[in-house]
Amino acid sequence: MSVPWSPERIIFVEEAVRLIEKQFPQLKPVSLQVLGEGFDNSVFLVNEQFVFRFPRREIAVKLLQVENRLLPVVAPMLSIPVPDPIFLGMPEGGFLWPFSGYKLLGGKTLSSLTPEQRMLSVEPLAQFLKTLHAFPINKAEKLGVPYDELGRTDILKRKPMLEANIEKAVDLGLIGGHELGRLQLFLSTVEKPFEHDSKTLVHGDFHIRNMLVDDSGRVSAVIDWGDAHIGNPTIDLSIAYSFIPAEGRDYFFQLYGDVSFEVKKIARFRAVYSLIMLLLYGDSQKDERLVNEGRTALGLALDN
Repeated sequence: MSVPWSPERIIFVEEAVRLIEKQFPQLKPVSLQVLGEGFDNSVFLVNEQFVFRFPRREIAVKLLQVENRLLPVVAPMLSIPVPDPIFLGMPEGGFLWPFSGYKLLGGKTLSSLTPEQRMLSVEPLAQFLKTLHAFPINKAEKLGVPYDELGRTDILKRKPMLEANIEKAVDLGLIGGHELGRLQLFLSTVEKPFEHDSKTLVHGDFHIRNMLVDDSGRVSAVIDWGDAHIGNPTIDLSIAYSFIPAEGRDYFFQLYGDVSFEVKKIARFRAVYSLIMLLLYGDSQKDERLVNEGRTALGLALDN
């Protein structure tokens, strides 16, 4: 019997096995391991070869559908592996939403990388984003990729939200006095609206949690494309501040292409914005490793 569906619920292992075996009998018998429960999806490792994602809430359905249309087209073009959906599951029984699966990508969640290890990814990341941001917008539109509807670079809107989250992080002991001072000094320079109106295809949520690295520490995959949209490339360029050491950024932008001082400042702002949110999320989930990585990345983002 199928598990009754309810909004924002966790899909049960038995239900996932049933759906996968029925719709993709070539995978039987299915062995399944829980990889994670995020805001939007339940994620499972299947037969130690494939990753399946099941939406947990309705808003995630559209995001997954965009991924399923976009990734098979862009994956062959990109220099870093990304998910390429090959199993497209349909709603059935008690589960009312589509789901999808792709081959397991090599790598692991980054943890405790040295500056030297991070420098190994300067060239791959610059080339990756240069190619992604050159993807024709008209093709992205035809694939149903949406435009930014959330005002991700609306600084007058986002700065007060960031300041409120910083206050929460301080109250929780996630940020100390030294880091707070550095944050306040940086935010004092972010005062006027961001008027750079360039539009490209962007990953949209490009941060340390959505990257995998190999044993050397070099980036090996970019995952979780649910926020892919047509928007300002600054959103993705934030990775130059949340992951790459300060000494590697000039080279990164030489390879990616010259951008203005204002673009770099807002990219840094977006890095800080995302990292504070990750710190709060990691603390709420009792995920000590994520909190530690978030603190390290925040230090990098504030380095000049």
